[in-house]
Amino acid sequence: MSALNQILKTDQNYPPAIFLMGPTASGKSSVALEISRHLPVEIVSVDSAQVYRHMDIGTAKPNTETLAAIPHHLIDLIEPYERYSAGQFRDDALLAMGEITRRGNIPLLVGGTMLYFRALMHGLSELPAADSELRMTISSMAEDLGWPAMHLQLQQIDPVSAARIKSTDSQRIQRALEVCYLAKKPMSEILTKPRSVDLPYQTIHIALIPSERVMLHQRISHRFDEMLNLGLIDEVRSLLDKFEFDADTPAMRCVGYRQVRMYLNKEVSMNEMRSMGIAATRQLAKRQLTWLRPMQGLHGFDCLSQDLAQQVSTYLQAIILDRAANLCSRQLPGSCLN
Repeated sequence: MSALNQILKTDQNYPPAIFLMGPTASGKSSVALEISRHLPVEIVSVDSAQVYRHMDIGTAKPNTETLAAIPHHLIDLIEPYERYSAGQFRDDALLAMGEITRRGNIPLLVGGTMLYFRALMHGLSELPAADSELRMTISSMAEDLGWPAMHLQLQQIDPVSAARIKSTDSQRIQRALEVCYLAKKPMSEILTKPRSVDLPYQTIHIALIPSERVMLHQRISHRFDEMLNLGLIDEVRSLLDKFEFDADTPAMRCVGYRQVRMYLNKEVSMNEMRSMGIAATRQLAKRQLTWLRPMQGLHGFDCLSQDLAQQVSTYLQAIILDRAANLCSRQLPGSCLN
């Protein structure tokens, strides 16, 4: 174990953790790899799509060589037909982070699922657990009336939630109605209650933000085409052959998978599928940037910079090594870093 590992292993009073956030195609994976070359990190995936097994190309999972070189956590947790919540992520992430720090390493949380980052940083409201029977009832009503009509029902019982949910967003409408019926109060009222927060880490927040949105859009287009060339269509076809999915299965609502499924169902042409997939990815990036904008304590880097990975790594090394040196001088005078 290196001197830095030894020092970090004794640093159990709010040890360091790195949050590496940014929109899709901002280069988070490359930056994480560069960080791992200079600091003793283990990567915790903060990606709501990478939790699914058998979904590799469309979720941009790290390749076999990367997984062998650097420990990764919270990847391939569940089958594509299963569901995974922000609450489950918070529990799993805290467990992984605790194990990482006990090994004398630094948790490096990398991803673009901002709801998961928010759950870690601010906790979660006490929403009732999902009720499959009630969910089926709501779905049956939607089949008869349509989701816009269900959105009107939500407006009547929870206008605050309805105002922030699109009338075509079936998944969120369904959940909001489900919570209202189970809790017998508006979901928006529950969400305003103080949250229980206990994050025993000194977190360093890194945000990769594009200086030019057009350049990010070009990256997104190139990345989607790369996924198609790598076999995304065959991957989705294999999933559909192997598993049964309903219209609201979260895995098949992931960007890219939803559009390819439409193509395989002969609902759209190849060109339409590609255009829709790129457009959906751009919308995802826009939402991710919207989540990032009001966050406090972020240190931002231009994700379009040619030396981005080196910039971020140098910044983090300075912070971590300075903290280690201070701890060393106070507690381990015989083992200080050179």
